[in-house]
Amino acid sequence: MSLPPVSPAGFKHMPSPITLEGHGVRLESMTAAHADGLLAAVRDGDLWNLRVTSAPEPKDVAAYIEAALQGQREGHMLPFVVIDTHRNQIVGTSRYHDIVPSVSRLEIGYTWYAKSSQRTHVNTASKLLLLTHAFDTLQASVVGWRTDNYNLASQRAIARLGAKLDGVIRHHALRRDGTVRDTYMYSMTAFEWPNVQRHLFDQLKRHAD
Repeated sequence: MSLPPVSPAGFKHMPSPITLEGHGVRLESMTAAHADGLLAAVRDGDLWNLRVTSAPEPKDVAAYIEAALQGQREGHMLPFVVIDTHRNQIVGTSRYHDIVPSVSRLEIGYTWYAKSSQRTHVNTASKLLLLTHAFDTLQASVVGWRTDNYNLASQRAIARLGAKLDGVIRHHALRRDGTVRDTYMYSMTAFEWPNVQRHLFDQLKRHAD
């Protein structure tokens, strides 16, 4: 005897443009008006020269923004610029992507920061804001991440958040240099979120000390 299908609850609220602020950062929904700020951020450290980053070349910033906004119009992305409120300066970007309302799942990615903002409060604060909004407001069931098999720093950072490694998809996606990467897939469930939230608050306190 077959069981009846289970109807997923979906998000309580659909992901839509919003500003998230706290802990020394502000995440504004990306618009074309952010182009100059993102251009300055990507030039801080020549980020496009890193093999495993999603940061665009300076000449491609406008196209990068338009592709992100197209994903937003299609309903599977919600891109943000990250502003360090101590300096009132755009220092990078992150976004929700692969948004699947039917199973209340989304991923966080396309994240990069100016070199001067790396190893500061910025990444921890941004992740805390994004995860709080995803789990507490949107009521996501699961949040995922994916990263390059050679991006060891990203793998360590995702694991430090408390996300679990789901597995590795081999020969999965092209890098900018034409080689093909394996993709490490991670996730965090709503059940795991409260402990992770406390952990992130503790990390921010250490940054402040």
